Amino acid sequence: MNIGNKIRELRKQRGITQEQLAESIGISFQAVSKWENNITLPDITLAPVLASYFGVSMDELFDFNLSEIECAIKNITDEAYKYRESNPSESRRIIEEGLKKYPENDILLNNLLYVLNYTEKPDETIIVASKLIEKTVQSDVKYDALRFLAYAFKAKGDYESAEAAIEQIPEIYFTKLTEKAYLLSGKAKFEAAEKQKWISFENLLQMMWKLAEYYEENKEIEKAIKETEKALNLISIIKKAEFDTYIEFFNKQIKRLKNKL
Repeated sequence: MNIGNKIRELRKQRGITQEQLAESIGISFQAVSKWENNITLPDITLAPVLASYFGVSMDELFDFNLSEIECAIKNITDEAYKYRESNPSESRRIIEEGLKKYPENDILLNNLLYVLNYTEKPDETIIVASKLIEKTVQSDVKYDALRFLAYAFKAKGDYESAEAAIEQIPEIYFTKLTEKAYLLSGKAKFEAAEKQKWISFENLLQMMWKLAEYYEENKEIEKAIKETEKALNLISIIKKAEFDTYIEFFNKQIKRLKNKL
């Protein structure tokens, strides 16, 4: 039995209308109608809500289709990711095609944010990000959407709204990777620590440049140059090809800054 038929069966067993079901779980009755007519599938994030509402297990509700949906979503996002940097419009097309089949899916909408141009069309990003923030039950998706929302507001020159969006993201001083590195052992410990090391190193470089930007804004050009040179020195110690773009960028900035002296 497919998902749409199962939802119809459970709804009729409870003696409720499509409108009553929709109102109870916070969606439109048109969405329920499309499920039951096998036009679209429910957002995967609604699975626990539907299962709880009908008082059944997830397996009973989805009859193993849940894992199929997860796999299909992953295939879409993996394919879209291939073009995210090289061809954002193609990446966007793939995601939007996926959204036709899985309307308002949190994972697809989150991936869509990465290929929307918040600089040139901030309102597009604001609409998608706001929808995600309101509906998602996944904290990582919500915080990512808040981040994009802040950048879109900044692009519009609305710094107050940008700051308000960022303030909704909690300050966390640990990550899953850091905790894995502390708690686990063997290969799992190594992999977590190794991955977090490079994430932390790149964050360090980026924050050093933000400090340099601050110094430049405040006419402290020599301090800006020194901070950027420190970042270059760190990269020279690491000697990792992945950071060559930072070397090129920092050298250009140092040259530019020296011309200001």
